[in-house]
Amino acid sequence: MAAQKLTRGRLIQIIILMIILISAFVWRTVTYKSNTTVQRSVCNLNTGNCFFNNKKIIVSLSQTKLQANTLVELYINPVDINPSASVSGVTMNMGILPIIFTQQKDGWVGKFTVPQSTHNKMTWNIDIKINQNIYSSEFTVTK
Repeated sequence: MAAQKLTRGRLIQIIILMIILISAFVWRTVTYKSNTTVQRSVCNLNTGNCFFNNKKIIVSLSQTKLQANTLVELYINPVDINPSASVSGVTMNMGILPIIFTQQKDGWVGKFTVPQSTHNKMTWNIDIKINQNIYSSEFTVTK
């Protein structure tokens, strides 16, 4: 790239561009509103079903005693639209595991495998997004 002499016109052009970019960042920061609401739950999926939205949404796991490196199924009933979900470690950062759902006659089932950690017990969090709402609950996996 050839070096050019900085002229007065070029300097004014750079300053105007910087003012436009800075004002756009400030505008987006000031006017930002989050559309999602997170409903945190003290619900533990190891003890049974979790109920959200005044018991209209039921979330459950295929088994209550979970072990690492085994297939886990997450059931969501009765929901008409495809939910999305992710699993993340609470007691240790193990990354985020996406869950892909398939439709059944009365709801959705998602399958995932939790990796093994160095701890004997590991707590995981599930964030389920349905419409613009996020429902969250926890479960524990043993080694």
